[in-house]
Amino acid sequence: MVPYLEPLIRKLARAQRDLLSAADTVPPDHWKISHRHGVWCAAQLVAHLIIVERSVIAKADRVLQHPPKPVSFLKRFHLPLALVEKRLIRRNTPMPLDLQLIREKEEMLAELRHVRERSLAFTEETQGRDLSQYRWRHPFLGSFNVYGWLAFIASHQIRHARQMREIAAAYRKP
Repeated sequence: MVPYLEPLIRKLARAQRDLLSAADTVPPDHWKISHRHGVWCAAQLVAHLIIVERSVIAKADRVLQHPPKPVSFLKRFHLPLALVEKRLIRRNTPMPLDLQLIREKEEMLAELRHVRERSLAFTEETQGRDLSQYRWRHPFLGSFNVYGWLAFIASHQIRHARQMREIAAAYRKP
């Protein structure tokens, strides 16, 4: 196994636990209701997480079907994932939201768990391969190899766990 894969799997697990814990504090009757115009509701946030994680794993599956392409040193540059986790810079997603994913709270959280199981299965299926040479660009952050993309999934979920806590707190305000 790649030495840094185990800490990455732990980070994915921690990110999932944090997000699910934050989601538990959102009342089911507010799940699909945004507390402010132009701000996602909890359901939209989880739909976004599902879309992004599915997309990353699907892209990784496709990229691994071909030999790795050489990438120059400068094109390997990427911004640190700590920027993603801290939510210092807020961006609109370039990926459209699939409204068919918007469902009741428990059904969506089950789907999110299923998507993570698929991601973990991907890491298990590929653990005998060196995935560091396979890379593609993120629209804002730069180029990541497959391990970097797995770390991105965790950092992205940590970012949105913070947002989920903000959503839940907004419902508690009078």
